Amino acid sequence: MKKEIFMDKYPIYSVELTKDEVTVKNSAEIVDILKSKIEAHPIAKFIAVFDHFSHTTDLGGEIMDGLIDAQNVVFCFGQAIPNPKILAVRPRSIGICEFENKFVLNFTEPPKEQLNELMENWVKSLKK
Repeated sequence: MKKEIFMDKYPIYSVELTKDEVTVKNSAEIVDILKSKIEAHPIAKFIAVFDHFSHTTDLGGEIMDGLIDAQNVVFCFGQAIPNPKILAVRPRSIGICEFENKFVLNFTEPPKEQLNELMENWVKSLKK
């Protein structure tokens, strides 16, 4: 995974996986895998799948060339509310973009390093 600062302020982690590197055929299968990992985690709570592609299409919005699908798996690790600001970084989301020959997955850096490692491992587990 690669860490970068998106739009000069958002720390995100991204990985690009070619379709021959992974065990899945489409973004729906990735959604199912991530959802099962979230549901199996002792504190994570699955919230929803946001179909970003359909939403943008329905609005008549711009979609980059080559993009086939775009989904967000939304979930939360929150087991405490120590202050009001923590809600600004919750819930979490892993974005899944599907192209003809690859997938691009990304997420913003969470406040806790161990959760970052966990999400990285979930994404890396897609590799053959």
